[in-house]
Amino acid sequence: ESDTDIMPEEILDEDIPDPAEFESMLDESAEDLAGEDIGGYEDFGDREDFVKMNIEKQIKMSEVNCNALLFLCHYFGTKMAMAREGHIINVSSIAGFIPGPYMCTYHATKGYVLLLSESIGYELAKYNVKVLTLCPGPFKSNFVKLAHNDYTFKKIKPFEASEVALKAYKASKKGKRLLITGVKNKLTIFVTRLFPRRLVTVSSAKTMKE
Repeated sequence: ESDTDIMPEEILDEDIPDPAEFESMLDESAEDLAGEDIGGYEDFGDREDFVKMNIEKQIKMSEVNCNALLFLCHYFGTKMAMAREGHIINVSSIAGFIPGPYMCTYHATKGYVLLLSESIGYELAKYNVKVLTLCPGPFKSNFVKLAHNDYTFKKIKPFEASEVALKAYKASKKGKRLLITGVKNKLTIFVTRLFPRRLVTVSSAKTMKE
């Protein structure tokens, strides 16, 4: 069996609509995706000084990264619970473990994804529904351009997006609840637990901005 054979065959490509339109869109998608596993969606970030940030963009980021995720998890998680099977893969980040000066909203939303996913994973386990929290480091996507964060990517070599997706899919099938991709990323998260939070914050800031 090749890697391409085990990847999901259908991808739902939709922008996040107004809440009033959400239900009908999801009802149609649920019929098309019956029996399929559910992955994440494309979120976004933004690197900017707190006092200079576009607050409307930050609020939109919170809506997409947090509220939309909660809505989708509840909608599909409920249906999977009724069917007594299913897999949900939510994309957090190593950013969800640490403070992120100059990308404060993004880091905060990824912390939300991590905690939400671990919590609902516990609750849905009794229904044979598996929830994996994927915490990658940088990987190749449109994220860098949208987040204006090329400085970080010059210091950290990004993974191929397809490689990250495949690892997540395989981990979900094995029933894992957390996947941090890359040895360096795992070590980074481990080391941050050994130092004071203030020092971790200073170190994080230096990876974001000169």
